[in-house]
Amino acid sequence: MSPPSFLSAVGEIVRRADPDRFLTALFAPPARRDRLFTLYAFNHETARAREATTEPVMAMIRLQWWREVVEGTVKHHEVATPLTELLGDGAVDPADLLSVLDAREVTEIATVSEWRSWLLSGPGALAHAAGQALGAEDERLRTLGAAYGAAGMLRSIVPHAKAGFCLLPTELLAGHGLSTDAVLADPFAPALHPVIQRLLQEGRDLLGPRHRPGPGLAAALPAVLARRDLRHAPDRIIQPMPRGLGDRLAVTAAALMGRA
Repeated sequence: MSPPSFLSAVGEIVRRADPDRFLTALFAPPARRDRLFTLYAFNHETARAREATTEPVMAMIRLQWWREVVEGTVKHHEVATPLTELLGDGAVDPADLLSVLDAREVTEIATVSEWRSWLLSGPGALAHAAGQALGAEDERLRTLGAAYGAAGMLRSIVPHAKAGFCLLPTELLAGHGLSTDAVLADPFAPALHPVIQRLLQEGRDLLGPRHRPGPGLAAALPAVLARRDLRHAPDRIIQPMPRGLGDRLAVTAAALMGRA
C-alpha cells in the first residue's frame, strides 16, 4: 500500500520516529488512520520524555504533562490537541493511555513476570487503544502489542545502554552473573545472550498462534514484525538489520490475509 499523498502533522511524526507502526497504520481505513497516528505520536512523545534526559525528576515532569492531557487538561500542541479530540470523541479509553504513562515511569524491573506485566501495561495497552480507535474491542491485541514491545526492547538494548538505562529483569541478569551496570558497560557481552534467549521466548509466548483481529487488523500488524524479530538469535536481535523489503512484504501479506 502506498503512503498517503498528504500526511497530517501526527502522521509525519510517526513516519519519522516510528516507521514500523507507520507502515502498519497505512493498512487502517483512511478515515481512521489519523487516530492511529495520533496514538503512535503520543507514544513517541512519552518515550522521548523518558529517554531524552538522565534526570529522573525531569522525566517525571514531562510525563506528568502528558498525564494531565490524558486526564482532560486542554493544551495546545501538535500531538496533545488531536489526542484531546480523540479522547473527547470517546474513541479510546484513557485508562489505556494512563497505563502507557505508568509504564514509562518504571526505572527498574526485577523479574521476568514483572517484565511481562510491564510489556502488557505499556505497548500492550497502546495496541489495545489502537484497536479501540479502529472500532475493535479485542483483548488479544494487548498480548500482541506486548510481544512487539518485547522485540523492540531487545532490539534496543544497545541504544538504550548508550542512553544510560536498562530495563532487563535484574533477577534474570543476576542469575547469569550480570547487573544493569554490566549491561550498560558492555551490551554486546556474550554472557548476556542466555538472558536475551529467555526473553525472546517470553516474547514468542506472548505472540501465541496467529490471530484474525477483524476491524482491529492494523493495530495487530506490528505483531507480524515481532514474529520475524523474535525468531532471531540473541546476537542478531541486538544488532538488528534495518527493515527491508521482506518485512514490508510480510506485513502486506498479513494485511491481505487478515491475520497477524
